[in-house]
Amino acid sequence: MSTEPNPSPLTAVDEARADELLGLLRADLVAADFTVAALEELWGEDAAAALHRGERVPARRVLDARRREHGASAGLATLAELFVLGVPVPHGELADALVGLGVEGAIELGLVGDAGDGGGSGRGATVRARLDLRPYAFTDAYGAGEWWILSDLGELALGHALGEHHVLGVGGASMTLSGLMLPTPAKRVLDLGTGCGIQAMHASRFAERIVATDISERALEIARLNLVLNGIGGVEFRLGSLFEPVAGERFDRIVSNPPFVITPRIEGVPEYDYRDGGMVGDALVEAVIRGAHDHLEPGGVAQLLGNWEYRGVGASAGGPAGASASDGLERVGDWAAMLEHWVIEREVQHVTEYAETWIRDGGTRPGSAEFDRLYDAWLDDFAARGVERVGFGYVLLRRADAAASTRSEGGLARLERLHGPLGSNESGLGAHLAECLAGHDRQAALDDAMLAATRFTAAGDVTEERHYWPGDDDPTAMLLRQGGGFGRAISLDTGLAALVGASDGELPVGAIVAALAQLLEVDETALAGELLPAVRTLVDDGMLRFAD
Repeated sequence: MSTEPNPSPLTAVDEARADELLGLLRADLVAADFTVAALEELWGEDAAAALHRGERVPARRVLDARRREHGASAGLATLAELFVLGVPVPHGELADALVGLGVEGAIELGLVGDAGDGGGSGRGATVRARLDLRPYAFTDAYGAGEWWILSDLGELALGHALGEHHVLGVGGASMTLSGLMLPTPAKRVLDLGTGCGIQAMHASRFAERIVATDISERALEIARLNLVLNGIGGVEFRLGSLFEPVAGERFDRIVSNPPFVITPRIEGVPEYDYRDGGMVGDALVEAVIRGAHDHLEPGGVAQLLGNWEYRGVGASAGGPAGASASDGLERVGDWAAMLEHWVIEREVQHVTEYAETWIRDGGTRPGSAEFDRLYDAWLDDFAARGVERVGFGYVLLRRADAAASTRSEGGLARLERLHGPLGSNESGLGAHLAECLAGHDRQAALDDAMLAATRFTAAGDVTEERHYWPGDDDPTAMLLRQGGGFGRAISLDTGLAALVGASDGELPVGAIVAALAQLLEVDETALAGELLPAVRTLVDDGMLRFAD
């Protein structure tokens, strides 16, 4: 594990005083219109795109030109420069921007400190951000929302690589997981490895009570600040590794963006708290999946992201060539065997790509001797276990309840490779996953006779494509395409295409199959044997819906 000392506490004030200061900060941020839309308007599309690439010069130039223009908020420009661009600002300008909190209050809270550039004291002195603070906007099943998120300063503000105890803000993985969360109500939720608290914040949209854990005291401190800053209650914070802080407890929902990055376990390789769980290979993800069983209530669901190793499997860039005992996705299925599960692999990287991605992520740049040293360490580590590729994806686990005994084939057990683009999901995938689970449970409880008596409709985002050779009357290929969800494309034959086309909620499946058998002059029983399993699959995928 890391030998780097933990950073000092963010603030020396007690929680009551911190809460008071955070209330003042919240009012100042509202007054300054410190929002995503206002920032994008402030520096424009091109500068915003440059910031996403880690370059702040275009935005800084825009601010220099606009901050004194009529209609431009000086307070907004100051806050943007200080907290988003990581540039020191004059004490007086920050005082004008934080009218309620004041500069002294910001120092007391741990947000800013003396820039140490010889600027003296008073309004002419300069102050530097000690924490990153920026707005974060989202849309979920409950509508649009916006929060402010505190985290540790990134490379842009620091001017050097991240420290090993860095507390990450809202990144791509955290947005992916929050978008996957089932939006259905839950009494008690566990956010395992909360980091800056973003998953607990999203869970507050549908949960009554939340327990948020982390191995990092600093992460828990920042997470608490974020929830108070945004007026979110009902969250209990606990320090500890994996499930240790909740021993003997069960939850309706578990969410986790665990530190799943596979890191060499040798001295001299940085071990970042936010991404490295301190275990060999993909053992951390295995531990979370296996441990979830004992901490879920019957019917409870766990959702997490993860990496998994492909060991000794020759694989093309698009995924592994065939199945074997060391197939990464099958290994995840073995870990989840005690639970119902749905594992979706979104990407597979060669170990060289994987190593490059995560060495850069820590701030070490290609071409340096340090980059090459770390690269060798990563490849040596993978070679020691015969790892050729690493998969990334989404894991959904469910502890069976009494109703599961009525489901066919022992319940939900899906391992999928969906490496293509997603469909259009403005509110995230969570609502789609919830619909698919409900559809699966309902159809799995029906035998074939009951299914045949059921009426269905095609989902509103489903379209049919037909492809023809020039001059031909009959299509050479037919596809059923999903506009939302995972953007699935299903090959159709004549019978399935006709069944889906006739599924408008008026006739039961059995009546449609009977009519098709007569039209196509085929045996009705044989046709039903082909089409009823396909109906179940389309319901599981959210492409067919129960009409009632």
